[in-house]
Amino acid sequence: MDTPLSPQQLERYAPHILLREVGGDGQRRLLNSRVLLVGVGGLGAPAAFYLAAAGIGRIGLADPDHVTLSNLQRQILYAVSDIGDAKTAAAQRALHRLNPDIEIATHPCRLTADNAEALIADYDIVLDGSDNFATRFLLNDACYFAKKPLVSAAVGPLSGQLTTFRAYEKDADGNPNPSYRCLVPETGEEALPCEREGILGALTGVMGSLQALEAVKELLDRGTLVGRLLLYDPWETRFRLIRLRWDPSNPLTGHSPSIHRLRR
Repeated sequence: MDTPLSPQQLERYAPHILLREVGGDGQRRLLNSRVLLVGVGGLGAPAAFYLAAAGIGRIGLADPDHVTLSNLQRQILYAVSDIGDAKTAAAQRALHRLNPDIEIATHPCRLTADNAEALIADYDIVLDGSDNFATRFLLNDACYFAKKPLVSAAVGPLSGQLTTFRAYEKDADGNPNPSYRCLVPETGEEALPCEREGILGALTGVMGSLQALEAVKELLDRGTLVGRLLLYDPWETRFRLIRLRWDPSNPLTGHSPSIHRLRR
């Protein structure tokens, strides 16, 4: 953490260093941080760009998919020349063009109960930009058991939401902080609404950028969204912040939990 910044780093990260809220110590902390993105699509693409620009020392990209033409409407990491390539490989190339001095680790696989613990173990914080409920529940539970902060963003056709989960910690009343299972009950649905109904492209850019910002704040110990849910209506250009409460009946951290380890 005390390693002096190089002249090139001082120039590259000068806008951060000049900020009293970040400074040189904060920038060194970012350079020594490790962030995993699960999903490198509409949310993960802008989030990864800004995390790379911020100088996060190691960025992990987990996604099993390949680039398609329809991705280019919103997934700004990719170009026509990337169509057919693995998203993780194409994203790695784009991020290294932006910042060749950081490490980009690729995990071209789907998150499962068998690999989730090992996958997140090497990272300080996890960003959820996945496109299905099964992955979101699994990632929520894995981060809870591993005690990793989880910055979760989601979009509907014309709506966005963002929060940070640290359900392994207690709130001011001594109750667990809320988890994803306090926000969304498990219903058996597979795809998120935008997969069925379409999505406004720039909306994912707004929410993915906010997700990267919250990750940076968490890494600097300035996070503000634990126990609060940010809602965004892009059509009316309106943000709303609401309290997100712990659900004592949820199966992970409730009074009678039924989930004691990752379900396989």
